[in-house]
Amino acid sequence: MFREVLFADPWHAEALTGLCQALESLGRSDEAVPFLDRALGTGSEPPDQTELDAAWQCFTLGQIDEALAIYKRATTGALAEAAHAAISVIIPGSPRADNLAILKARRTWADRYLPVPRPACFRPGSQSSGPQLRIGYVSSFLQYENWMKPVWGLINQHDRSSFQIHLFSDAPLEDIGDGFRRHPDDCFHDISGLENDAVAEMIEQAEIDLLVDLNGYSRKERLPIFALRPAPIIVGWFNLYATTGISAFNYLIGDYVVIPTEEEQFYCEHIVRVPGCYMTFEVAYPVPDVAVLPCSVTNQFTFGCLAPLYKVTGETVAAWSRILRGAPGSVLVLRSSALASPTAVEFVHALFRQHEIPGERYRLYGPGEHFEFLKTYNEIDLALDTFPYNGGTTTSEAIWQGVPVLAFHGDRWVARISASILRAANLGRFVCQSLDEYVATAISLAKSQDRCEVLGELRLHMRSRLGQSPVCDTVAFARDMEQIYRRMVRTALR
Repeated sequence: MFREVLFADPWHAEALTGLCQALESLGRSDEAVPFLDRALGTGSEPPDQTELDAAWQCFTLGQIDEALAIYKRATTGALAEAAHAAISVIIPGSPRADNLAILKARRTWADRYLPVPRPACFRPGSQSSGPQLRIGYVSSFLQYENWMKPVWGLINQHDRSSFQIHLFSDAPLEDIGDGFRRHPDDCFHDISGLENDAVAEMIEQAEIDLLVDLNGYSRKERLPIFALRPAPIIVGWFNLYATTGISAFNYLIGDYVVIPTEEEQFYCEHIVRVPGCYMTFEVAYPVPDVAVLPCSVTNQFTFGCLAPLYKVTGETVAAWSRILRGAPGSVLVLRSSALASPTAVEFVHALFRQHEIPGERYRLYGPGEHFEFLKTYNEIDLALDTFPYNGGTTTSEAIWQGVPVLAFHGDRWVARISASILRAANLGRFVCQSLDEYVATAISLAKSQDRCEVLGELRLHMRSRLGQSPVCDTVAFARDMEQIYRRMVRTALR
């Protein structure tokens, strides 16, 4: 009875409470978790820290809107700063949000809690008029070489006769993998353990002409550095997939797929676009060989997704369930570090049960060492993208392992990342224009009589073809980015 009420009204307070009590009495407390978290979001008083912790658990399970409901209630209480910060981080992945909501949420947090930006100007002693421009990159994640593929693809190809590269890293140099091919003229600054004021002072002393944030809201704790404006030009690239909402940022770098011209109104930064995809990449670390197409051996078609569980929203599971029902005999493989938790596993089972998908139609795998993690693609014929928060690293890793990714063109930057990557990889045929087309295309591919021939040939040659495609042309991308940097400096000097 409670579930029937919640099907009609997902936020019905009495039904949520009753269902939680019933599940607890049956010893099925894990199943009660998502409903309990939603019930917490229906109260009249501002949430306490326990409820905020529950909201974050909602987020990690892909319940973005349920988490946002709790955080929004908290913005009127003593935990307002933490609530606004959390909202600014997670809102781009909300199925119910749009570009305007993202802009408002991030601008609210930045205006209330970040330092007031200082005026931008070129200071005496700047190297901007010399033979080299000093480019600074700030990152908390340089030690993760699989994630940093696009970053190293750019930095390794920089023209050191024209650019001096400074890396400001939250990991020491000895933790940086082989993806970084260090040039003798590069300057590495270990900022781990330093407060933001100290980092800003370090950047000022290095007389950086143009400072690039590679973190975005994945490390919001470092965003105050940029509000202090330690360099005359502040740029967001790589891990920015929406506006920062921070007035200190002068530019965001994207492309025409992720940021169409008509959406520039939802950004507080000037938008600059590179030709093709804004995230080219090179794979400079060991990965598994491409395996034979699984369905050619098992005669069973296997979909898969190796994205983090927080990207797997209820809407995404609903679409995947439609696909599984439309392609009888097919199965779905999911793998995520979050699936090490029995609570998360049971939650995923509960999601599929809501759509009457039996457990034998999908396989759930937990975390693993990255090389072994990538071997999961040996079981997958076609990868399914998440939405509205697409894969970035996940998409590039899938296609490098010979597995095409099916995606569709969404309504915001974060919902078009895969479309950008796939088109630059000459895999535009796997980019649909709508969710319905995404579902229909997946079913059609799974049921096609020549699926093994078509996907098998593609899988066999995909890696070599990617190497010749724009998505892996890091040299051309570096030249494009360098031209952009020069134009930014010329504009600042006017």
